[in-house]
Amino acid sequence: MTSRVAFVTGGTGGIGTAIVKRLADMGHKVATNYRNEEKARSWQEQMKADGYDIAIVKGDVTSPGEAEAMVREVESTLGPIEILVNNAGITRDGTFHRMKAEQWTDVINTNLNSVFNVTRPVIEGMRDRKWGRVIQISSINGLKGQYGQANYAAAKAGMHGFTISLARENARNGVTVNTISPGYIATDMVMAVPEEVRAKIVADIPTGRLGTPEEIAYGVGFLADEQAGWITGSNLDINGGHHMGW
Repeated sequence: MTSRVAFVTGGTGGIGTAIVKRLADMGHKVATNYRNEEKARSWQEQMKADGYDIAIVKGDVTSPGEAEAMVREVESTLGPIEILVNNAGITRDGTFHRMKAEQWTDVINTNLNSVFNVTRPVIEGMRDRKWGRVIQISSINGLKGQYGQANYAAAKAGMHGFTISLARENARNGVTVNTISPGYIATDMVMAVPEEVRAKIVADIPTGRLGTPEEIAYGVGFLADEQAGWITGSNLDINGGHHMGW
């Protein structure tokens, strides 16, 4: 397998960490970004203890300037980015009739505008080299909606439109663009939800359980593989059958 340079945004979170490990296990050189240096250094040390040498760069994905700067830093250190995973995301939940403008803007900037900010500096290089993988981590709620998440669902649904348009533009240049839509995953955030609420969620999942970060990472590895060159403009649902589409 060819070793590539992979950049994962939001790689220090639960799903992000699993993605970083999966890509590293595939033999790729992997980097991620951070905003909190103390937290990031602690994460990096833990990764080293687990046997992973992951590069970290400071940068806020909501800022076009910072996003480009961290891309250039990764490329100057590891080489041209050939696999990009747009994973960074936040929630600021609230029913729409009570939602503040900041709740809307923060989520759109972090979850959707970041996809432009980080992909724009890498796409021309991918096109020139005739090879690239761009993968968005969306959400089941971008497909089916969710009470109190008009902002989050709008951003995650927007990723799909971005994916199919960018896939059309770059298919002849050897660049694939795809989306993964995770269902409910047993991350720290989900596990912090009251047990009775989690039980109701699990009751709606045909497999009868929450997913794991590693199962999402497996999907990323599949789409990033050398042999996935004919898969583009697609959405991969990984949700235990919780939401099924055509």
